[in-house]
Amino acid sequence: MKERFNYLFNSTKGLILVAIAMIAVVTAVWGMLSGPMAEMGVREIVIKLLGMDIVQAEREGRIIILYHSIAMAVIAIETYMVTGLLKMKAFFKTAVNLLITVGYILTMVFGMGFAYFGHNWAFHGLYITGLSLIFFAGVLLCIALWPWNPEYKFPSPVIGRGVRGEGRGEGDYARTKKGVDLERVAFFTTAVTTVISALFGAIPGSYFGNGFETFLAENIIRLPHKSVMEYSIIGHLHIMLALIAIMITLIIGRWLNFNGAWHKVSMPLMILGCIVLNLGVWGVVTPLEPVAHMIIYVGATPSMLAALFLLIWSWNKFAKEGTAHLAKPTFLQKLGAMTRDPLKFGPTWQMLFMNFTTSGIGIFMAIRLDEVFRVWPAREERIELTGHWHALSAIIATIILMYYGDMLGLKGKVRQIYGWSIIFLSDLALGAVTVFEMKRLFIAEAEQQPLVNMLMYMIDFGLGMLLVLLAVVMIWRLTDLFKPKGRWTEEATHELAEEAAK
Repeated sequence: MKERFNYLFNSTKGLILVAIAMIAVVTAVWGMLSGPMAEMGVREIVIKLLGMDIVQAEREGRIIILYHSIAMAVIAIETYMVTGLLKMKAFFKTAVNLLITVGYILTMVFGMGFAYFGHNWAFHGLYITGLSLIFFAGVLLCIALWPWNPEYKFPSPVIGRGVRGEGRGEGDYARTKKGVDLERVAFFTTAVTTVISALFGAIPGSYFGNGFETFLAENIIRLPHKSVMEYSIIGHLHIMLALIAIMITLIIGRWLNFNGAWHKVSMPLMILGCIVLNLGVWGVVTPLEPVAHMIIYVGATPSMLAALFLLIWSWNKFAKEGTAHLAKPTFLQKLGAMTRDPLKFGPTWQMLFMNFTTSGIGIFMAIRLDEVFRVWPAREERIELTGHWHALSAIIATIILMYYGDMLGLKGKVRQIYGWSIIFLSDLALGAVTVFEMKRLFIAEAEQQPLVNMLMYMIDFGLGMLLVLLAVVMIWRLTDLFKPKGRWTEEATHELAEEAAK
């Protein structure tokens, strides 16, 4: 038991496994309370079976605690990936992982306990304690990532050769003349702005019970006047999702050993985009509010370009490596080589797919808001907004699952089935969500029902089977933990060897 506990809470793979398992349980159980489940009568059965205390007037508060519980676990997973991929002092790695683990578990367990099982205010206090620990872990992570520390600078480059980065293979990386690693600066910038943007939501939260009431952002979109606190919450929601997306992009680039000319262009763009994007969102609660959205667009563009450059570099790399044995490979041979490994091709494909289902749709909606979307019934605009946020969250989750699949060392047919299932099922569901969001552009309300029915089947099938796939992986990992010499022992040993080698 001691060895298993040590693996689960003292290794990167174990920590990620625990967090994914907890998210999976919450998603599976609370997914039973969704609209489609309510129509089938499942919702009432689950409520009675688990003894949940559901008051309709408190729906907004419950949903906000549910979202924060899942989001904190996702941020913990990304933090584990960062502490595993980047070089830092052992104290900081241990302290950050410990604090954020205790923090998200307290947040999830006691937050959900408070929201859904009677309002025990001691639970709410522990929920706030969990969030505070996560915040402190974020501050420590910023200190650990400080890129101007001489230990983390590149050595002087050797003429004619690439520069070996910290824990990375040979390659030419973005750096300053003094050897500062610009990729580490990008990680640092994202971490610092995440900590500041967490305060952006925490300050309004501290006013609960003092004239400030819980609300869902999509419910107040058409109010002509919004308070500073309401703007702050809306900004917090948008920027935290954007920063989670930026961080996973940096993580994937680090994992794939992103380097070369594309890397040198991308990292300054990512840093610039992240800073400007945050300034725009923070400006929403200042007198700059009328122009804040324009600043946000300006900030989002460099970050999206950096992600596009990562995609171009990685697809070109996969195509070249897969056809190196051929003198003149054809287009189809290059395409086959590029898509051969779904777990490495998948994350960048999902980033591209995201532009058609979330980013592009969101920008189009913002540009044509008054001319098109505000003419629609409020319910249609609300559907678009909630679909936009949920789709972005789901795509980030699929990228995390692909990276985790590679960390587990999946090979052969299992790797292919796992990777392509995630891509196909999520894209089927999220593509259907996008059509559902924008249906009023091409179909009248009186004629929409057959289309809506088909889209609902596609969404339910895609997301349902994705959860089944996740359940299979979790059951496999659970049964492996019961084996005296299971895969978990190999993973623990391998990670110890890697740590010793650093």
